[in-house]
Amino acid sequence: MYAISLGDDGAELCPLEPWQADEFLAHIDRGREFIGRHNGLPDIITDLASSRAYLQAYADKSAADTGRICGIRLRGELVGAVILRRMDLAQRTAEAGCWLEPAAAGKGLVTRACRVLIDWAVEERGVHRVDWWCSSGNAPSIAVARRLGMTREGVLRESYLYRGQRHDEEIWSVLAPEWRAAKRSAARPVP
Repeated sequence: MYAISLGDDGAELCPLEPWQADEFLAHIDRGREFIGRHNGLPDIITDLASSRAYLQAYADKSAADTGRICGIRLRGELVGAVILRRMDLAQRTAEAGCWLEPAAAGKGLVTRACRVLIDWAVEERGVHRVDWWCSSGNAPSIAVARRLGMTREGVLRESYLYRGQRHDEEIWSVLAPEWRAAKRSAARPVP
């Protein structure tokens, strides 16, 4: 299995596959309440069969080139993931997402992992636009969108029914030319 280093702290980005369903379920169980505050994943991943089915759905998306899932590992332990929920190469669009266990939050892991995944989508797959949808109440997700250089495009008021309550959803995005310009700017040496 391959891994992409996310820095000197032992963080890596790795593929997640159906054979890792046990580990994925254990990861969701560790973060179930925290992840479930804004993400319906813990309501979907409830046992080994649903864990395997979820990872298989992403294996199928990967094979069809319509999505991806990558695990975030910290010193070897699975602590989160980044995804391309959908990827439409004919339209050259994708939608990114993420989650983390509470013990891994606040370390910049999602931002670093998303940079790798978005860069792959833009540079390797030719994606022109990457969307980021999140609840208006999810301040950490909004902060990631900002750190990724995304632009807030709007709010869909009370558009998302989650656990019996309506939530506003924010739509953020970054376009390939903006992504590349930000990379060039970050790569310039400081005088």
